Amino acid sequence: MDSIEAIPAQPGTRLLELERKIKELEMENRRLEITNYELTNRIRRLESELKKLKSEPLLVGVVEEILSKGKVIVKSSNGAQFLVNSLINVLPGDRVAMNQQNLTIVKRLPRERDRFVKAAEVIERPRVTFDDVGGLDRQIQELREIVELPLKNPQIFEEIGIDPPKGILLYGPPGCGKTLLVKALARESEATFIRVVGSELVRKYIGEGAKLVKQIFELAREKAPSILFIDEIDAIAARRMEETTGGDREVNRTLMQLLAELDGFNERGEVRIIGATNRIDILDPAILRPGRFDRLIEVPLPDEKAREQIFKVHTRRMKLAKDVNLKKLAKMTEGANGAEIKAVCTEAGMFAIRKGKKEVGMEEFLDAIEKVIVYAEEGEEAVYYT
Repeated sequence: MDSIEAIPAQPGTRLLELERKIKELEMENRRLEITNYELTNRIRRLESELKKLKSEPLLVGVVEEILSKGKVIVKSSNGAQFLVNSLINVLPGDRVAMNQQNLTIVKRLPRERDRFVKAAEVIERPRVTFDDVGGLDRQIQELREIVELPLKNPQIFEEIGIDPPKGILLYGPPGCGKTLLVKALARESEATFIRVVGSELVRKYIGEGAKLVKQIFELAREKAPSILFIDEIDAIAARRMEETTGGDREVNRTLMQLLAELDGFNERGEVRIIGATNRIDILDPAILRPGRFDRLIEVPLPDEKAREQIFKVHTRRMKLAKDVNLKKLAKMTEGANGAEIKAVCTEAGMFAIRKGKKEVGMEEFLDAIEKVIVYAEEGEEAVYYT
């Protein structure tokens, strides 16, 4: 049988096969280009990191004085002074980084701050609102007028042509709601809230307390609008006596720095200062004069009406029996402060839990008053404890 000759491929089929091959090669070429681009970027990043690792460390210094033609006097971290060139604009007091070879200023650094000062800013807002404060309506109104209103509507004071008070001192017996008021104010206002305790500003070494005070006020100005709250201010602002120890002298230095900041040698802008103390009688007269703490707000022991409002605040989430009479409870707790009334409500709830009740009755409140508030013999002053 004669062999059958192979049938030649059709020209159209061969053309399609070549086009498919070209498309595959083009896709492969694009994939390789993308891979090459990614690898090139990675090489650049690694080279940049390697360059940083090989670069010499920079020296840290503080600008002492600025001279003409870009010359600056800098005090290095080891205490020596140098006359150097600056590649950037700097001001006296700036912390700067200098090239290790020729000491040229190449970068401005953030101001140095103590860790205590960094931790003073309250990032998370307190949950307390003015609705949680009972019996202090007048004090709340004054705080809103002096603090909240100038921060939110400063144009009102500009139209009248007066400056709002910038320093406020809350004073009164302990447990009456001074700190609670400031927490509620921090919640209601949209300002940065910075809180320090006076005793934390008393330091061991010379000049440290004054340095902390200065840094705290700098932080308040940077974070403006802000509220700076100094609790237990009597720890550093007690009446100055004849100095007998180094510790007394250091407290006086801290007080003098605080007075200088309150005087406003540096404009405070949208910064409000609030102090709180239980002992206004021992404060130095210099801190109480107008221009420092412009407004003194007393937070006294609550009267009968105020005690009833405080009972309402602390019992609004409690399941009360029908026989509970808050007005009667307010009369029975004469002389008690807000903290003690809160303790009475808490103890009443604990008595109800112990008895297996689902409601808190008048009997539990009377037991709580007997536990928290111990009355002396008739005619003598009542003695309270918590």
